[in-house]
Amino acid sequence: MSKILVVDDAGFMRKMIQTYLRKAGYTDFVEGEDGAKAVQLYDTEKPDLVLMDITMPNVDGIEALRQIRTKDPKAKVVMCSAMGQESMVMEAIKLGALDFIVKPFKEDRIIQTVSKVLPL
Repeated sequence: MSKILVVDDAGFMRKMIQTYLRKAGYTDFVEGEDGAKAVQLYDTEKPDLVLMDITMPNVDGIEALRQIRTKDPKAKVVMCSAMGQESMVMEAIKLGALDFIVKPFKEDRIIQTVSKVLPL
């Protein structure tokens, strides 16, 4: 079974993403609240996919992406961003993010993106 690391500073966002993905058949999740935790959990949990917010306290998603991809160039990371963060999204893509999902989330977009990157 594939493991997905969900990283967002808002707990309700992490839960919403997991609820949507459970409906699609994904069941193994790990969650973190900031980029520093994302890097730590990536090292210990070895997830198959990381879904990560860009704007977070302590270490933001861009820096966490940079650190994760330095350690594992094949890491599968999809970034989540609010409207108006186009320059940050472009930076994330340059750093190796496979895709991005714009907030507010649409359930079908999350499922479509994840299933493309991590088929069941």
